[in-house]
Amino acid sequence: MFGGYTLTVAINIGIYIILAISLNVITGYAGQISLGHAAFWGIGAYCSALLATKAGLPFWVVLPLTIALTTLIGSLLAIPCLRVREDFLAITTIGINFVVQAVFLYVPFFGGAMGIGGIQAPFGMSSFFWITWGFVLLCVVLDRWLVRSWIGLALESIREDETAAAISGIDVVKFKVLAFAIGSGLAGLAGHLYAYFMTFISADDFGFPQSIVILSMIVFGGIGTLRGPVLGAIILGLAPELFRPIMEYRTLIYGALLIFMMRFQPGGILGEESLILRTFRGVRQRA
Repeated sequence: MFGGYTLTVAINIGIYIILAISLNVITGYAGQISLGHAAFWGIGAYCSALLATKAGLPFWVVLPLTIALTTLIGSLLAIPCLRVREDFLAITTIGINFVVQAVFLYVPFFGGAMGIGGIQAPFGMSSFFWITWGFVLLCVVLDRWLVRSWIGLALESIREDETAAAISGIDVVKFKVLAFAIGSGLAGLAGHLYAYFMTFISADDFGFPQSIVILSMIVFGGIGTLRGPVLGAIILGLAPELFRPIMEYRTLIYGALLIFMMRFQPGGILGEESLILRTFRGVRQRA
């Protein structure tokens, strides 16, 4: 139905949507600043690559194992983040990203600088497209359920006022860890899809610049909403294809975009207080 190039771009965007949704759980819903989310994406990708190449397990067996392992590791890595907030939390998550990337790069078990190759998906690109976007739909459904559940209410309370949430009887530590666990598990899913789609991964794929890209997607679209990360992932996922001549400056561009959005449109282009939504609501009320 689609050409190979179109399918490749669509699959990449689908993976980015899952990543944006996963980070939005941690940063958008729970209010925990994470500048190292690519680490969890990388953990998922490396778990899948190792299980596929060294253990010889099939795609559908590797999938739940990767999500479970990434969720567990994400929960453990959340522990050092519990005692810090705001700027110190951001620095801690950046440190986690650099440590994880260094482990992948310098430990021979993970392939070192040569990475891991030979990851074989049991189906073609067209099938992979439908599988990827099927998981995107599942992530959207999970997001809607999460927001409407008591877990979502607890995360929102922590985001708005952590001290007041604790006084109200909410177990802040428990729900912070839960947010990291859910976000890490979804990032692990994205890593699983990425590893099988690319068939080769290396540590450079999951460095700090990639964390900035993922964060840019949710900030640009509208942090704390579902529509925002989805739209941000689509637009910024297409940007490298539309503006290839300047993509070597991608990190600089995304950093400038973050600063611009935080200064002039902190709610993102489709956030609750965005100019577009305010204009739309005003027109609808006048009508």
